[in-house]
Parts: sequence; C-alpha cells; structure tokens
Amino acid sequence: MSKLLIFVLLIFVTNQSFSQIIPASELTFEYFPLLKGKNVAVVANQTSMVENTHLIDTLISSGICVKKIFCPEHGFRGNADAGEVIQSSKDEKTGLQIISLYNKNKKPYPSDLQGIDIVVFDIQDVGVRFYTFISTLHYVMEACAENNVQLLILDRPNPNARYVDGPVLNIKYRSFVGLHPIPIVYGMTIAEYAQMINGEGWLAKKNKCNIQIVKCKNYSHNLLYNLTIKPSPNLPNMRSVYLYPSLGLFEGTCISVGRGTDYPFQVIGNPLINSSYFCFVPQNKTGAKNLIFQNQKCYGFDLRQSTDTIFTLKYLIKIYNLYPDKESFFNSFFQKLIGNDNTILMIKEGKTEEQIKNSWQPELKIFNEIRKKYLLYSD
Repeated sequence: MSKLLIFVLLIFVTNQSFSQIIPASELTFEYFPLLKGKNVAVVANQTSMVENTHLIDTLISSGICVKKIFCPEHGFRGNADAGEVIQSSKDEKTGLQIISLYNKNKKPYPSDLQGIDIVVFDIQDVGVRFYTFISTLHYVMEACAENNVQLLILDRPNPNARYVDGPVLNIKYRSFVGLHPIPIVYGMTIAEYAQMINGEGWLAKKNKCNIQIVKCKNYSHNLLYNLTIKPSPNLPNMRSVYLYPSLGLFEGTCISVGRGTDYPFQVIGNPLINSSYFCFVPQNKTGAKNLIFQNQKCYGFDLRQSTDTIFTLKYLIKIYNLYPDKESFFNSFFQKLIGNDNTILMIKEGKTEEQIKNSWQPELKIFNEIRKKYLLYSD
C-alpha cells in the first residue's frame, strides 16, 4: 500500500471519528452547570439516555436536584399503547413523582411547576406532525411561559429531517396530533421546532417561553441517524421510522398497519382485501392493545424490504383502489392526520400522487421560508 493511500485512509478514519453525531444529552459539560443548585423537573421517556445510563440517573448521581418527572404518550418506560391514557405514578428506582402529560390534561398545572426553577426536555422525536411528542413540547413550553420557568432543551437528531413533505395543516383540523400549520414531515429537530413555536407566536396569548438549547454535535439534517432505542412501542426499527410518515395515515382508515405483530408500520392489510400476496394476524401484546382486526387474518402488503425513506402516498392510493367498500375506507380521524380538505377528495377522484403533491406546493413553499429562520443545523 502506498504512503499516499495510507495517508488518505488515515484522514478518512480521523474525520469519521470526529464527525460522530453526539446528542446533546451526552454533552453534560455544557448543561450540568446550568442545573447545579436548582430545583429541576425533567420531561423524559425511555429514549432519554446519556450513552447507556438514563438521564434521570445521570443527573441524580451528579448531585443535581431532580424534583419530578413529566412523561408523554406511551409513558415514562415507553411501553404503553398508542392513545392509552397514562396515569401519574412513582418511579420505583428513584421514588420520584412521574406526572403524566397524556391523560385528561396534556399540560403541566401551575402546581406541578411550583418550586421548580428549570424544566429539562429530552425526548427522541421522529419528525412527523402527528407524532405527539411535539404537541407535548408545545404544552410544556406554554406552561413554562405562564409560570416563569425556564426550559432547557437537550436536542436530538431527527431521523426524518432530510426533507420536508406533505400537506400543511389547516388549523380547523387542529388537535393533539397536529397543533400547528406545518407539513406532515417538517424537517426540524425538537429544539429548532421549539424556536418556531416561540417565533411564530403559537403559544397561548402569544407568550414566549424562556428556552435555552444545547445543540447536538457534528449533526446536519442531511446525515442519516440510526436510532438505538425504540422511540415508541410500534416503531421498532429504522424501516418503521422511515415508513411511519406514509403509513401513519392508515390509522385514519379501515386498514391495519401491523400493530400487534412483530413488524408494526411495516405491513398493511385488511380482512376484505382480495390479495394472496401477504397475510398477517394482529394479536394483543404489550404496547399494542384494542387492535383493529385482532386475531383476524389481514391481507395486504409486506413492506419490510421497502427502500422508501421519504413520504409517499402510493401505498394509500393502491390500497384504496383495492378495497371493495370505498365508502367505509376513510374515518373521521383521517382528516386530522392529513390536515386538509382536498387530499381525500383527490384520492377519491382518482388523482395521481404527483397531482396530489402538486396541490400542496404553494403552502409548502411558504412553510420552507418560515422554517429557514429557525434552523440550528445546515441542510
């Protein structure tokens, strides 16, 4: 091997090691000084890790005064079903109070923040509008703003931040699966999105939350980032994370997305579809309860080998055209997920994916200009 080739390889290896993406939670030297001597609350779940140790344990072992934990949908341990009401509880290991932000109240009460100096937010997001962690972020920001409590955001890479796509939400369809006028895939990290919430005046009474951000290291939106922990029970791997923006829309239809199987958000099907291509049977399990078509054979498509890594309507259009009862295909939840009026009409009219996506472009152009103002990392 020539000396020149060895030199080039050494440069490559060195650059690779220096360019390793580091989530903000691991940059303890940056945020420990901000927490010392303060009463701290933490918004966390099973993804809130500092390498191999949970953030809560890391903070406590470092002498930081953690007073309570807030948890989002799926709970502190991340094993509750989608939509399952999470009850407040105590953490068995630390004895800390865990306050659920996914029950009748989605927002911390003033009493929850009494005596708290700073709230730390550290949750892995997947960058999809109807993934509810950004709604939890909104209400935590709102509560902090109203109660004069600072919010420290430990940023994490967004595995779907490489692009922006999907219809922008019409506010008349505002709900916990879509609070703001953003597209389905919005191409921002949690911290960037928090800046947008503040900057666009989306909090109640246009309040501003006092946020401080610890950025990820060596990250840009165009870098692939593989999650090492399931962000929620039914996103078990990167294939499901990449397909989730597309297949999540099926939750507003009569089609199963494989909840209750070993491959959720990687298969789609229904007992009435005339297809011998693939069959699966949803069964009750941890993180997948009250299933659509439980213990029934669903016929449809296996997408575990799909190479799609961006949002597409092709599966929705294909299954709709196969389904024998068009009138019962969509349910009322679909409008909240898609976030506009015309997409469902265009699908029913037989429009192509290209035609439907073209109808979104004017609003997407406006969103992209707004988005630029709040980016912390390059595209």
